[in-house]
Amino acid sequence: MTTTATDEVIRKAKRAKAASARLAAMSRAEKDEILLAMADALEAASSEILEANRRDVEAVQQKQSSAAPVDRLLLTEARIAETAEGLRTVARLPDPVGEVLAGWRLPNGIEISKVRVPLGVVGIIYESRPNVTVDAAALCFKAGNAVILRGGSDAINSNIALVRILNEAGVKHGLPEGAIEIIETTDRAAAGQLMRLTQYVDVLVPRGGHGLIRRVKEESRVPVIETGEGNCHVYVDAAADLARAEEIVVNAKCQRPSVCNAAETLLVHRDVASEFLPKVGARLAAMGVELRGCDETRRHMSEAKPATEEDWATEFLSLVLAVKVVGGVDEAIAHINRYGTRHSEAIITQNLNNARRFTREIDAAAVYVNASTRFTDGGQFGMGAEIGISTQKLHARGPMGLPELTSYKFVIMGEGQIRP
Repeated sequence: MTTTATDEVIRKAKRAKAASARLAAMSRAEKDEILLAMADALEAASSEILEANRRDVEAVQQKQSSAAPVDRLLLTEARIAETAEGLRTVARLPDPVGEVLAGWRLPNGIEISKVRVPLGVVGIIYESRPNVTVDAAALCFKAGNAVILRGGSDAINSNIALVRILNEAGVKHGLPEGAIEIIETTDRAAAGQLMRLTQYVDVLVPRGGHGLIRRVKEESRVPVIETGEGNCHVYVDAAADLARAEEIVVNAKCQRPSVCNAAETLLVHRDVASEFLPKVGARLAAMGVELRGCDETRRHMSEAKPATEEDWATEFLSLVLAVKVVGGVDEAIAHINRYGTRHSEAIITQNLNNARRFTREIDAAAVYVNASTRFTDGGQFGMGAEIGISTQKLHARGPMGLPELTSYKFVIMGEGQIRP
């Protein structure tokens, strides 16, 4: 990486660190006013954002044939309006900073409180989803954190435009300079530089594919909150309402196949396979889904190609679905815990005992009974937006909203007590 690029990362990290002290002291009213101004600014500048996004989309289309990267990158008037509304939703959410999580009084009269505080400076390293730029900025800011954004090169024009618009609107209403920083160089080494800045950056959140997340986990000296890939499953039990199951499977796979909470594998109980698979297979195939099934699946689903061992472990992020017939809930649980990525898993059943076993024994951030995996999302969970879906177990798990972007400290009030 050139000296200029190195200087850019360090300079912006220093600015973010300075801004974080001011952000931690801002009131909810101040922050909410800024968020609402940002939302209005995004909608007012939609034509400018769309033009920047058009340049990114055209560049990707020239390099790749798959529609999935384009869908993740594409902005529309509707998506900009949805993103702006997400900012307004975050403004309506309670401010976590200063919340007293617990409090008690010791026999010697000392009073102890456990109080939420911002993390400080949050670095986000992510790929080609411009909506992440706005969601991350809004959530980090509302939780009192400065943020350094390092998006993928495919979305560089969109991201620069979005951050400039957010900052211009925010600064007019009191946003500290440096509160929202974006690394504008597309040099891959810039992310490596950010991973080493322990004196300025308090935590890193990687958001993207397996390669990106693995690199950050292996190379970062800054503490990492891992957001994982989503090899998500839907298991149709023998006791399932098959009409309901069909709708859930189609939604989980097809509603938006390029995102991490889309279903990638369908497991079906042997007792209902002959009835269920032909119907759901025909419907999925008609919607353009490539089906890859085990030998037993292919006897009931003529559209299916042979599945490989690799298919069970793959996050396709496209209209491809692996399908397997299983002997029951035990086999379904074993398969999911072996191949899943601990993201989102679903069982379709009317059997309460099987539902309870599934929710108890599946190791995942989100476990569903009779609902689509597509709901694993901060907005759908009522959080306004999310910084990512954490698949680890330390600090945060599942959609990361405002509380997950805070830590806590102990505040101790005394009246001259000394330790004997």
